[in-house]
Amino acid sequence: MRPHVSGSSPKKKSNTITKHCRVHFLSSDSNSNGGFNPYNTNTIHSEAVVEEEGSDTTNLLDKVEVFDLSGKGVIISDLWNDRKTLVAFARHFGCVLCRKRADYLASVKDKLDAAGVTLILVGPGSVDQAKVFYEQTKFKGEVYADPSYSSYKAFSFVSGISTTFTPKAGLKIIQLYMEGYRQDWGLSFEKDTRTKGGWQQGGVIVAGPGKSNISYIHKNKEAGDDPDIEDILKACCS
Repeated sequence: MRPHVSGSSPKKKSNTITKHCRVHFLSSDSNSNGGFNPYNTNTIHSEAVVEEEGSDTTNLLDKVEVFDLSGKGVIISDLWNDRKTLVAFARHFGCVLCRKRADYLASVKDKLDAAGVTLILVGPGSVDQAKVFYEQTKFKGEVYADPSYSSYKAFSFVSGISTTFTPKAGLKIIQLYMEGYRQDWGLSFEKDTRTKGGWQQGGVIVAGPGKSNISYIHKNKEAGDDPDIEDILKACCS
């Protein structure tokens, strides 16, 4: 029998995106502007397989263009159409927490390579910002810029002051500074980041092969909300 979320009835199989392991889904309540409400903290935490309607997300992703470090544009879902990928979505390219996440994921790159999984990081910002991030971090995977933030909107990643300035995030930043990580304040205070991405949260997905084949998704509920690395490895490499 297929596992289901505790306290709910099993759902019939439908045309969905299937999402695995420690998934944090926030409710689809809308704000007054018709977008995602970043202050809603209703979440589902499940070790079971979770299904939710994904056709709208798939359609939106087919229209999202991201750019590699050379400035070449590509539809984001084409990144995993012909291969299996682990894709991390950064808060912004100057974020100290995202630099830690980049190292966190790169630390298992040998296991990803052995399983034929490509490591990718997407950040909301410009190609120039992406280049600076890549040069500073020496990230071992592919890096793409999403200047329009469209992929974040497609996944309904949360955004807002209340998701950025939290006690847990503050303690984690102190810990990272003690470890030697640093925020790039120049990138952080560039106009585009300040006006559009300063409060943005990201997430992690495992996707492909196939544009609609998203087998795992973790949506950060606050800054620095890293998924368990073992859950990621189970989703992408087992």
